[in-house]
Amino acid sequence: MDERRVPAEGPPVEEIESVFQVADVRVGDDDAIYYLGTPLASAEALERELWGLFREAGYDVSLTTRAQSSAPFDERPAIEDRFGPTRPQYVLVAEPRSPHIDGIPWTNLVFFVLTVLSTLYVGSIWYYVELDGPLALLEAWPFTAAILGVLAVHEFGHYVMIRYHDVDASLPYFIPFPSLIGTMGAVIRMRGRIPDRKALFDIGVSGPLAGLVATVVVTVVGLYLDPITVPERVASGGGGAIRFNDPLLLVILAEATGQPLSYPDPRLAANPVIFGGWVGMFVTFLNLLPVGQFDGGHIVRAILGPRQETVAAAVPAALFGLAGYLYFAREATNAVVLWVVWGVIAAGLAYAGPATPIRDDPIGPRRQALGAVTLVLGLLCFTPVPFEILAA
Repeated sequence: MDERRVPAEGPPVEEIESVFQVADVRVGDDDAIYYLGTPLASAEALERELWGLFREAGYDVSLTTRAQSSAPFDERPAIEDRFGPTRPQYVLVAEPRSPHIDGIPWTNLVFFVLTVLSTLYVGSIWYYVELDGPLALLEAWPFTAAILGVLAVHEFGHYVMIRYHDVDASLPYFIPFPSLIGTMGAVIRMRGRIPDRKALFDIGVSGPLAGLVATVVVTVVGLYLDPITVPERVASGGGGAIRFNDPLLLVILAEATGQPLSYPDPRLAANPVIFGGWVGMFVTFLNLLPVGQFDGGHIVRAILGPRQETVAAAVPAALFGLAGYLYFAREATNAVVLWVVWGVIAAGLAYAGPATPIRDDPIGPRRQALGAVTLVLGLLCFTPVPFEILAA
């Protein structure tokens, strides 16, 4: 056998040739291994067969094509220009798997610090803090702790399961934005493929469940905190306001604790920490929409398999239908715009499709039951008109 066909670290050719006939093996400068040859099965079957083999050797594998030539990779463009197009050749590309965290994640830390500052600034508005200096922002720390606590627990719920199933992904990226809550949430960038439907389910369900636990804790703490005093300049200002309507879960928690969500005295307002719980519920509902690569999409894809696409196709229609109902029955303009926007987003996610695991074996009844319970809890976080802008 030609020495070039014996990879230094990757799986031996003999273990590959049952599904991929290898003609040559080359090692790139980036330590990736290129197996050139002809597939003997479909791309999906080939990936299922070889994924575990390459994973054990420390590689991620993918099937691609290149212009067939005996020249080195860096000489191919010149050859193609001289002799015209060449026919494609299949290549198995085995790339070394990178560690989950390599060094200090400076980008994640910088974005987190910026998000802390952004939520402190917005929290100072909720607490009616007079900003006579930068340290005055620290008075809004309970609001920041509530918002970022809920979001962080949600994202790290995902991250724990990502590490458990050994899927390559980044740490959470928090997104600062001086809006009503001071952030646009957080995201984890998935770099590796998901091995099976069980892993897909665990990763999808862990974030909402962990986030809901944090949401309940934050909400109950906020309900027991003293209300804040509304300054006279605000109470008598006569300007417009935003009213946030309460989802069923928030009402249940208020009833269970015997604590009020509002006060008859206009000089008193509910503690902003409660709003952190409201945000957690709203985020949970949106994430559990069973479409695309949302958490709900992961859960339903793991339960139903490819039939999830039928459910996902109905989600945009349901959101547009809700917007139409509110427009004609409630005249809730802000909610109409909100659900139309999310209908468009859901349509794009449905078109892009869900995450597809390597192995597509069904999950067990316990996971199915847990998924159903999680989706029901998501419905408790829903309110058709989340907020209304009230005229002066």
